[in-house]
Amino acid sequence: MKINVNSVQHRINKLRGVPVETDLREYQRCAGMMNTIPLAGESDHVLKKRSAELQSRAAAGMALDDLMTEAFALVRETSHRVLGMRPFDVQVEAAAALHKGTLVEMQTGEGKTLAAILPAYLNALIHQGFHILTFNDYLARRDASWMGPVFTFLGLSVGCIQEGMSNAERKQAYACDITYATAKEAGFDFLRDNLCYHPDEQVHRSFHCAIVDEADSIMIDEARIPLVIAGVTDHDRICGRKMAAIAKCLKLGEEVETDDGRRNINLTDSGLQRAEAQLECRNLHAQESYNLLVRLNQALHAEHLLRRDVDYIVRGGRIEIVDEFTGRVVENRHWPDGLQAAVEAKEGLAVQSAGSILGSITLQHYLKQYPKLSGMTATACSAAHEFMRFYGLKVVVIPPNLPCIRRDHQDRIYTHKDAKTQALLAEIKNLHTAQRPVLVGTSSVEESETLAARLMKTGIPVEVLNAKNDEHEAAIIARAGAPGAVTISTNMAGRGTDIKLGGNHDQEREQVKAMGGLYVIGTNRHESIRIDNQLRGRAGRQGDPGESRFFVSLEDDLFVRFGLNKRLPAALRNQRQWEPISIPLVRREVTHGQRRIEGQNFDIRRSLWDYSSLTEKQRALIASLRRSVLWEHRRLISDDKSQSEALKRWEAELGRDAALDLACRITLAAIDQCWIRHLALIADIRESIHLVKVGGRPPLGEFQKIATKAFLDLESEIERTLMDKFKQLGHLSGRIVLARSELKGPSSTWTYLVNDDQFGAWMELLQGSNIGFAAGAAAWYGFLFIGWGLIRKLRNRHRDKGHLRF
Repeated sequence: MKINVNSVQHRINKLRGVPVETDLREYQRCAGMMNTIPLAGESDHVLKKRSAELQSRAAAGMALDDLMTEAFALVRETSHRVLGMRPFDVQVEAAAALHKGTLVEMQTGEGKTLAAILPAYLNALIHQGFHILTFNDYLARRDASWMGPVFTFLGLSVGCIQEGMSNAERKQAYACDITYATAKEAGFDFLRDNLCYHPDEQVHRSFHCAIVDEADSIMIDEARIPLVIAGVTDHDRICGRKMAAIAKCLKLGEEVETDDGRRNINLTDSGLQRAEAQLECRNLHAQESYNLLVRLNQALHAEHLLRRDVDYIVRGGRIEIVDEFTGRVVENRHWPDGLQAAVEAKEGLAVQSAGSILGSITLQHYLKQYPKLSGMTATACSAAHEFMRFYGLKVVVIPPNLPCIRRDHQDRIYTHKDAKTQALLAEIKNLHTAQRPVLVGTSSVEESETLAARLMKTGIPVEVLNAKNDEHEAAIIARAGAPGAVTISTNMAGRGTDIKLGGNHDQEREQVKAMGGLYVIGTNRHESIRIDNQLRGRAGRQGDPGESRFFVSLEDDLFVRFGLNKRLPAALRNQRQWEPISIPLVRREVTHGQRRIEGQNFDIRRSLWDYSSLTEKQRALIASLRRSVLWEHRRLISDDKSQSEALKRWEAELGRDAALDLACRITLAAIDQCWIRHLALIADIRESIHLVKVGGRPPLGEFQKIATKAFLDLESEIERTLMDKFKQLGHLSGRIVLARSELKGPSSTWTYLVNDDQFGAWMELLQGSNIGFAAGAAAWYGFLFIGWGLIRKLRNRHRDKGHLRF
């Protein structure tokens, strides 16, 4: 009797509580049935007619599951004709699993982009919008252009969202049957929609279905960074430059200290004394010095924890933040709470406006807006429990169409960076001499440029792909598989990029295959082993040969930031040798360290989820209130005397509809103003809530109590604010009121980069090695939480100088 290995493994996973499905018989039946539908002999006209019939049947209410086989067969034949690509059976199995709402794991190079168009077409038949959420703008643009002809052939429309697009262009793209966009762009558009003062300004329509490409990166790695949108306010620029000068002169290791992960920084006793002397401040921990202490900490963070050409680049007189996961510059992204201004002051740039937070949502909660959600990636199994916990998605493992024959070599580990760099240069030179294409993955813009300069000095031509030249990405990737090509890239080439052996010349493909295919080199281990595996996956795609190897040193950031080198024997840490280390303990520590760091990052995501879930419920209630005003504002205009009198005056001047529209804008302004204050309050609470742990109380429970009480007070605050606004504006002409800037919304918005580490800074203060400073901080910050209302007022004195007014 033949044993179904996948079925047995599926039962074992089920018994162990592992949300990974390996029994593919349900999806294989779909592929088998689809193969019985003969379409190859049909004309283009007949295929288009069949697509129109499918749309009619779907509109009449026929279940999409009943249309799946025929729809998939139609897309498969169309793809063959239009693109010259016919989805394999395993791609059809993946498509069926995606339609069922699962997280599909397909190995790199197995054609996830092509597989996605089958469920996208099926679910777009009812014309309610289908989103394919990609890893970056380049992939959204590429995939929409590449796969779009299949959809248009079958009578469906295709749109693509890109950074820098106007509202009108975005609205048109979202109105299409299938829309390609990054998850972040779609999320920020959602937040902006919740700031609109007229329905026509909104770009999204009701959410329907979405497939998330590179799901582990978007749904796991980037999920620890909430989406936050801010608006223009004024800022005190002089203080920032002074703080930057003080931070620059304080010595790291003597007057300021960082934790092992270089996530938090604080003053030592000597540093505190020197800072107080330069600021002419007797006690930085005194209540009246609170704003000085906050700004100095921001300046220290900017000076010592944020690195130029690693965390950001300077271009065109502006700070441009580099996304750590994609290696790309993200437009209109700022650091929050004065940190952006601190970095600008550090670099001697003109300090731009600070901002008030206008809205926020986590990626987890944004993706839950879609009634039907699925995803795909090459590295899902290791995060299966997290996909199930946060998204309710089980992982389905799809086998490759052809076995992967890539050779993944053991890491070469060196005692110091100079030895690693020397070995790297020698390895790349040997591969280039043999005319074998090489892709070198680096951790930062700075490292990519330094390595490229060293190679070019030896006469080796190099292509560099990083945040500074991202406009040349397509051309660089197209040449990366050519004989002798040496391509150095940040994480930009780590996901979604398909490097063809032979480059643009098919005749050179066999030559490169005979040499062993693409050789991938990683110059560092990443915090997540999944990201390392994505880099490896650029080689050995679709059964092609390839090799990969990582070069590591004990001085790399991974070892230094997270203290991995401290776990090694002292004799090993202190020696410097030029040959690689062959001790198994070191290899085990690299793997163990990555797992430990992934565990820490999971804790951050879980903390973000726990704390943001209540705020998300509050956001949804405010959004519902806002929608009712936006779409049904007549029922929200109360019988308050000042409102009634104002409406009569404006109606006589402007007409009924225009008067109601004006009242709607005033109401929305009142809601927004109160919500912004509430968000600021929630941020203040979260900054200090963990100090209740010192008293034995659970921080999350205390946070929920205070945040719930604050939200209950919000309703009456909105009513009071609305009445005040009508009293203030009701006697004015309607045309004068309409001209007021506070009724037009923020003049510009941007996004905030937030790393939500709830325990880091406060616990570092309370448990740090500097006992004197920690004791003083505990005493002060204990008072801070107990009297958080008073301190909030102090902070708001600073904020209100340029607070966004409505």
